[in-house]
Amino acid sequence: MLILIAGPYRSGTGDDPEKMAANLRRLEEASWPLFKAGHVPMIGEWVALPVWQSAGGKTLGDELYDQIFYPTAERLLAICEAVLRLPGESKGADNDVRIAKARGLPVYHRLEDVPGVGS
Repeated sequence: MLILIAGPYRSGTGDDPEKMAANLRRLEEASWPLFKAGHVPMIGEWVALPVWQSAGGKTLGDELYDQIFYPTAERLLAICEAVLRLPGESKGADNDVRIAKARGLPVYHRLEDVPGVGS
């Protein structure tokens, strides 16, 4: 399955780049177990960040940021087959879960619950 890994990225960081990088690393930690289990992991920021930067994005939370980040996740959810929602407060990740459920996609809250990972 193509699985969107959703969790805090910007939330709770005060837009501190080091804290955001640490949040991205936490999201990425789930990518290897998913890949090893035969899935393709996806993180919205992997797509949104280069799009935002190439569009001229400079300040986190600017108008361009809002035009790219949430819509990127929504577009990815049109092709993803599941969501892995990692712990932590995140309006964006909560929105990803809402969209996934509306589309009938499975939402996993623990890595070991994803098929093939816990075995």
